Amino acid sequence: MSGQDSMNKDMAQARERETLEQTLTTSRALLGIVARSLVGIPDSVSLPQFRVLVLLASRGPARMGDLAQLLGVHQSSFSRTADRMEAAGLIVREQSPGSRREVLVSPTKEGLRVVEEVTDARRRDIAAVLTRLTPSDQDKVAAGFALFAQAAGEPTAAENLVLGM
Repeated sequence: MSGQDSMNKDMAQARERETLEQTLTTSRALLGIVARSLVGIPDSVSLPQFRVLVLLASRGPARMGDLAQLLGVHQSSFSRTADRMEAAGLIVREQSPGSRREVLVSPTKEGLRVVEEVTDARRRDIAAVLTRLTPSDQDKVAAGFALFAQAAGEPTAAENLVLGM
């Protein structure tokens, strides 16, 4: 490797480290907003349960196995979580019309209310932060977050509209 190639590689690695550190810093700021938004939800709703509600609110009813996979847990573990969520009135489970072996999970009105309250709190906090930026910087933030969300596999707002959310 030539001296120029080595210098280019070093510069690329430094840029990657800087990007990673800035992303971690931003994630801490967002985590603060997330934590504040969860203050109002009942203690009976855990963070994993809230994530289930968000998935259901954004993607619509889902099969138990699909939800377990999206959450990265074994289906039997998710089944216990679903038991608690159903007992709390946050979800309902029904047999799939297409297959008697499949169980579909849907959010209840209460489950959707929890997601809406938390989302509204986050919207207010994020709006307050964005007002400190110029419109041009707001556009940059939106574009950066859109790229990050896409890379992370989150559905876009347009995709959620197609799903009826």
